[in-house]
Amino acid sequence: MIGTSLVVGWRRRLLAALACGAVVAGASLPGLSGSVAASEPAGSQAPVSDAPIVLLRQGAFAAGGTVLRKGDATLSCDHGYVEYQIPQNPRSVSLFMWHSSSAAVWQNRWDGGEGYQSIFLRRGFPVYLWDGPRVGRANWGCEEYDYKPWVGRDQGNFIAWRFGARAGEWFDGVQFPKDDPKALEQAMRARYAEFDVVRNAQLETDAAAVAVDRIGPTVLVTNSAGGFRALLTAMKSGNVKGIVAYENPGYVFPKGQGPQLKEGVFGPVYVSDEEFDRLTRIPIQFVWGDNIDKSESWTQFRDLCKQFVALVNARGGHAEILNLPDAGLHGNTHIPFADLNNHAVADLLSAFLARNKLDPAGAGEGKAGR
Repeated sequence: MIGTSLVVGWRRRLLAALACGAVVAGASLPGLSGSVAASEPAGSQAPVSDAPIVLLRQGAFAAGGTVLRKGDATLSCDHGYVEYQIPQNPRSVSLFMWHSSSAAVWQNRWDGGEGYQSIFLRRGFPVYLWDGPRVGRANWGCEEYDYKPWVGRDQGNFIAWRFGARAGEWFDGVQFPKDDPKALEQAMRARYAEFDVVRNAQLETDAAAVAVDRIGPTVLVTNSAGGFRALLTAMKSGNVKGIVAYENPGYVFPKGQGPQLKEGVFGPVYVSDEEFDRLTRIPIQFVWGDNIDKSESWTQFRDLCKQFVALVNARGGHAEILNLPDAGLHGNTHIPFADLNNHAVADLLSAFLARNKLDPAGAGEGKAGR
């Protein structure tokens, strides 16, 4: 039973926030599951508490897209969908979180604890969750497409996300609540149908550039193929001020340089020197989890990453690779920001943002929703 004094205290905090015209997100009663962490500084691993997250505003908007016409009839389609939350006293640089599975991976830890969305709202960043055109909440496409159920995809995800080398056989020390079948079920359901071809990546990034230009100065925080799309977006919008990509498989190279590979689902895309040089003007960090050496495909993707980083830095850029085991974090999966140690992973992101002066305090309410 929840004590009366605790409930009264919680209600007082809630009413005080509402009296200031703020929105309360993630508020939960003390002693109930889902309680969330108090406001914390940029580099903190603050313990979980019952304090609500106080927002200035929240909302959503569509970005980009086109309009099909037939006489006087129209169809608005191929836009992206942005969900946003702006905390009290927001920083002036926003975080734009781009998945390659579903928005749920940013919203929760695998065990139901706080995800990156809440962690970085507490650290003062406006947070934007993105579903690109034809994906998730933006599935109103301008072309016909088919969805075909793929039985066995759950087992494929288990291996691709490096929970283990074979389905049901967990890696030792994996940062996943492997003894909780509900957590595994939620992970397997955290998927949208996606279209991993370069043409669709260009479509998504056209819309993302429109979204970022509406938001203002932004760091793209991505997972998997979202990282490939972030590189394309950074060449289309000057409001991309940095990229942090968790386990990116796809890259961009100057024409005639880098590995000369046939285009696959994750590129590579070859661009002009002028376009590539735009990537040298922002800090970029590529983050890799554990057990990479136990996956042939992820070993190859990381090797490709090393070639990209070398080319960027040879042109005076600021790209780096962070292997989480080298930072003392072990057992992380393909989606480390949802792992059990996600606060420690988040602290490394906070350190990168601070080091590159991408966490300025104040004056950052964002333009979304205006």
